[in-house]
Amino acid sequence: MNIIVIIPAYNEEDAIGKVIAEIPKEWVWEIVVVDNRSTDQTAARAAEAGATVVHEPLPAYGRACLRGMAYVQSLKLPPDIIVFVDGDHSDYPEQLPDLVKPILEENYDMVIGSRALGKRESGSMTPQQVFGNWLATFLMRLLYGVSYTDLGPFRAIKWDKLLALDMQDTTYGWTVEMQLKAAKHRMKTTEVPVKYRKRIGFSKISGTLKGVILAGYKIITTIFKYW
Repeated sequence: MNIIVIIPAYNEEDAIGKVIAEIPKEWVWEIVVVDNRSTDQTAARAAEAGATVVHEPLPAYGRACLRGMAYVQSLKLPPDIIVFVDGDHSDYPEQLPDLVKPILEENYDMVIGSRALGKRESGSMTPQQVFGNWLATFLMRLLYGVSYTDLGPFRAIKWDKLLALDMQDTTYGWTVEMQLKAAKHRMKTTEVPVKYRKRIGFSKISGTLKGVILAGYKIITTIFKYW
């Protein structure tokens, strides 16, 4: 099956090459890096590593993901599966086969890489990230009846199912919107344990008080918005 990897990236020049190098190339058709208005050499490093680089001039995680989807839609031959992975080297891209195998072998529609079920390096997630994930997944279980353990960014989904979700969020609510809409569409979903490590560089969200507050607010309001 054709698999495309989308990597949203903002000022990740020190990490992006490592991320691309660790993706199992025999599993993927194309690697797309969405340069989200970086002011460093992220785009150049990504191109040097062999990725297709597209640009999203308006900064925000959701916008970068939507731009990557727009590029995929422009292709003559659509993929079967889309894999999202962060560009900061906190995920382990070599675990991509673990994410797509439930789709290939058991016909799941979406697979979330769960950091809660996997092995996290000490300090890779802040206490507020851990609590925020717990609260969000608790509310999702309470309101939607779905048992997620994480809102992890490392995930795989069938391309036609992703299009059916009609993704709209342009900022911090992207991951939770996808999981909520998958629940409302009664898609077949599962989680697999993934490893997680300290990112390279400074986090633009969890590294600032403003980022933590805005992300937490957006995630919680998105959960109630689609309820």
